[in-house]
Amino acid sequence: MSATPITWFEIGTDRPKETERFYGDLFGWTFAEEGTADGGSYRVTGAGGETGIGGGIRATDGTSPNYAIFYAEVSDVADTCRQAEAAGGRVLVPARTTPTGLTLAHLIDPAGNHLGVFTSPAQ
Repeated sequence: MSATPITWFEIGTDRPKETERFYGDLFGWTFAEEGTADGGSYRVTGAGGETGIGGGIRATDGTSPNYAIFYAEVSDVADTCRQAEAAGGRVLVPARTTPTGLTLAHLIDPAGNHLGVFTSPAQ
């Protein structure tokens, strides 16, 4: 079995402009608005350059806590959810597919840490 790569991160915040400025000032990251299917703000960055991971800032409405999460790219999101539950974790957000074809889910590990898994759209 080969290792599953971490290929994306997401920062959820009710202060997206301030968060973007912080990471831009700290690491030199630049962001571009991509938006969400529901009209929300999602700004992506190629923070890792050619060999590193990319990520984004999701604007939230302030009713839930801010967060940072990493995403592992897997071959089958539903199967990974079943494996997580068998290993003592739980599914926080069940597998869903976005209009662009991205399939993702959010999991909680046995210690309560939040992580995401996703499968890229078919090419």
